[in-house]
Amino acid sequence: MAAITASMVGELRAKTDAPMMECKKALTEADGDMAKAEEILRVKLGNKASKAATRVAAEGIVSIFISGDGKTGAIIEVNSETDFVAKNDEFIQLAKDCAELVATRNPADVAALSALPMGEGTVESTRTALVGKIGENMSIRRFARIEAKGKLYAYIHGGAKIGVLLDVVGGDEQLGKDLAMHIAASKPKALDASGIAAELLDTERRIAIEKAREAGKPEAMLDKIAEGTVQKYLKEVTLLGQVFVKNDKQTIEQLLKTKSASVSSFTLYMVGEGIEKKVTDFAAEVAAQAAAAAQK
Repeated sequence: MAAITASMVGELRAKTDAPMMECKKALTEADGDMAKAEEILRVKLGNKASKAATRVAAEGIVSIFISGDGKTGAIIEVNSETDFVAKNDEFIQLAKDCAELVATRNPADVAALSALPMGEGTVESTRTALVGKIGENMSIRRFARIEAKGKLYAYIHGGAKIGVLLDVVGGDEQLGKDLAMHIAASKPKALDASGIAAELLDTERRIAIEKAREAGKPEAMLDKIAEGTVQKYLKEVTLLGQVFVKNDKQTIEQLLKTKSASVSSFTLYMVGEGIEKKVTDFAAEVAAQAAAAAQK
């Protein structure tokens, strides 16, 4: 039996927002396996235990570039330590210039992008100089480039904290704008069921079976209940299955059919998604600095 430490309990609580004792019980039952313990809590407490999966912590911006003909585009996330720097004009310009380079030069990865010419040097030397000037670290985290089968549309929301780039075949300008806005609001994980990882579906199915079993449902009904849960989940997390934010009587798939259109692909970036932000106690930090200065 693995030893369950206070730090393990605290980590699980931070991930799930579940009561401390429930976290300890789940870790004990899972023999210290954090992922298994989180799954146990989801069975007992529902989707509340998935809180950490959507927590956005790091600062920075999303920037998007689309060519004049709407056929080539790029979306990029550039991170900073504070939101203050994320609003700096030179930082914003760096992100814009990088997005354009991704679209026009098609670098293979962040390292290749960093080596491309920019100004009197490279992207990397420009970034390094800006770090030195502002006094805060910043980094290019990720980017995606799309060559459209139809036409590209973009949407930036929340002070450039959320960005969407999508390729729509057919339809009209209003449809493209509406779809981009919908994606930013509803945050689908994929276009359709084929884009959802099998492990995610297996987890949803397993949790549904355990919850139904705990509720006293007959064993013969468990698979049917699980399948219904999985189908409901797919409607919530796939773009085509979601209900349109501007018309709750219509799914995106139905909307596209009325416009004789289709979505070829889309990319959604949320700044800091999956990155844990260091939380600092400003008062304690100042006190520590004062104490250190006094000792000198």
